[in-house]
Amino acid sequence: QVQLVESGGGLVQAGGSLRLSCAASGSIFSINAMGWYRQVPGKQRELVATIVSGGSTNYADSVKGRFTISRDSAKNTVALQMNSLKPEDTAVYYCNAAVKLIGASYFRNYWGQGTQVTVSS
Repeated sequence: QVQLVESGGGLVQAGGSLRLSCAASGSIFSINAMGWYRQVPGKQRELVATIVSGGSTNYADSVKGRFTISRDSAKNTVALQMNSLKPEDTAVYYCNAAVKLIGASYFRNYWGQGTQVTVSS
């Protein structure tokens, strides 16, 4: 029905930058919020940043001023520019989207497969 495909993870030194991208495809009628979450082993998945269809954004306090989320609604894509990376940013990053399928009357959450981000000290 809907696929979210992430790209852009990798290994970077502390202070460096990475850009994550996510593309949604499938029987999409509309997308409300899109966002990025992250998870480390043994901990709950946590919100990193979200952006709604109107463009309003929300960030975790730990990434404010360092990360920037953006989206291209025409292409159903969302990106996360991560600057001044810290070792504590190391995690698997997941793309999320609230999608209304063609013919559906409600939005449903979809997740990508995750991409590893490792920040070395």
